[in-house]
Amino acid sequence: MNQPLKLKPEDLYPAVEIESKRNRFVRAIADYKRHFGYGAGENVRLFSVPGRTEISGNHTDHNCGKVLAASISLDIIAVAEPIKENKIVIKSEGFEKSSVGLSDLDAAPEERGTSEALIRGVAAGFEKAGFKIGGFIAYTTSEVLPGSGMSSSAAFEVMVGIILSNLYNDGKIDANRIAKIAQKAENEYFGKPCGLLDQTACASGGFIVIDFKDAASPIINKVTSADWGSFGHDLCIINTGGSHCQMTDAYAAIPCEMREIASYFGVDCLRQIARKDIELNTNILRELYGDRALLRALHFFEENSRVEKLIHALANSDFDSFLKYINDSGGSSFKYLQNIYQAGETKYQPIAVALNAAEYALGGKGACRVHGGGFAGTVQAFVPHEMLKIFKFNLERIFGTGSCYVLSVREHGCTEVVLD
Repeated sequence: MNQPLKLKPEDLYPAVEIESKRNRFVRAIADYKRHFGYGAGENVRLFSVPGRTEISGNHTDHNCGKVLAASISLDIIAVAEPIKENKIVIKSEGFEKSSVGLSDLDAAPEERGTSEALIRGVAAGFEKAGFKIGGFIAYTTSEVLPGSGMSSSAAFEVMVGIILSNLYNDGKIDANRIAKIAQKAENEYFGKPCGLLDQTACASGGFIVIDFKDAASPIINKVTSADWGSFGHDLCIINTGGSHCQMTDAYAAIPCEMREIASYFGVDCLRQIARKDIELNTNILRELYGDRALLRALHFFEENSRVEKLIHALANSDFDSFLKYINDSGGSSFKYLQNIYQAGETKYQPIAVALNAAEYALGGKGACRVHGGGFAGTVQAFVPHEMLKIFKFNLERIFGTGSCYVLSVREHGCTEVVLD
């Protein structure tokens, strides 16, 4: 049972950040009062959901593959309380209020791509699963920036789920169940055909390997030997500032093309066949589905096996091999998965620029790769401690001050937060 907890800031954040994080909650409460103008009494409750980083398993989850991921120290927080009205109203910092009535939870085509779609989808998922739902108002503020590749939408969906769980279901809904409901909301209501990786990593917490062989019941295991700090490296995420707007079709084409290859063999996903099946049928697959679909399928098999290699390297304190596999993952995404920029795009290639800048700044040390869905967003880099300052300078010189985040792993996923 992976049940969400009630934790203090001391349980969630590095010691040097606790005071600033406490103040962040205090400011959020004040903003909540300012925007809603009532409440904020003993019924107000606080919540936190982390973003996530994908270490390896780029675009493998939607074809029942394996992923190595971690919850991170950047999070979305919420101040919330139940209301008698049968609606959910969320004011997110920097955005207009989103209001969703709970009397009609059918997907609304006009809401696709909006926060309202995610709220409605999560509420519908709770109701369909037999859980209680009810109205609430909430104010949220997020360090998981939209388009940052750290799963801001998944964190938001899981936030709606943890609030409904704790306000109306005594906090008893398993975090993995919340993740599945959140993913379905993004697929069916928001209109993005994502896998379950993002929601699971945000909900579960810690450094985890997820095996999606049974997509309905993925196997999630904690990885305890994943302290890259002890190997003299920092984990950085470089936000290129690229927008994911208008890229849903590019994302959707990846699982679609992988499943087209699988369909030739009469199965639903690539995990159900072997790389050898692809090799023995290369010519006919090229003819039927095209070279890009074939290459994306080959990426799946290599990337899937790479997850186990990375876990083995960590377990044996072989960080040199770990870094090699990270670089290999990035190379495969660029050459075979082809999610660095959209096909035919010649002017707008921020991920490719970031990868080149990161490789040059690292000078043959460390490792870097595309982070998350790709096409725009972020690059991940493992940077030797002694190079961190100059690495940040070089990348932020291109992408702006504050664009290079230094992350730590957060051991806890979605949770209610209590202040003393």
